[in-house]
Amino acid sequence: QVQLVESGGGLVQPGGSLRLACAASRVIFRFNTLGWYRQAPGKQRELVAAITTFGLPNYADSVKDRFTISRDSAVDTVFLQMNSLRPEDTAVYYCNTDPSSIPWGQGTQVTVSS
Repeated sequence: QVQLVESGGGLVQPGGSLRLACAASRVIFRFNTLGWYRQAPGKQRELVAAITTFGLPNYADSVKDRFTISRDSAVDTVFLQMNSLRPEDTAVYYCNTDPSSIPWGQGTQVTVSS
């Protein structure tokens, strides 16, 4: 049973924007803080943004003021708007609960390069 499906990644130039989406099963969406994580080559997976069931966001310092996390209960989806992208944002991006409790999906690749 697929519970989290990420989409929206791609190749973008430095300074560009992308919007990621994570479609969740209804139970997961409605009863959990949800987060976006990323894993760059050779690095550990890290949490970059999370949002509570009440809509309160929290961000890693590295993405603060550039990324915005939001959730839409009409479609049980969590979004990550990424602006002013940098090459160091290149990674596979995943969504999961915070703390993570769901088997990891395939994620979506974000590549920032000129």
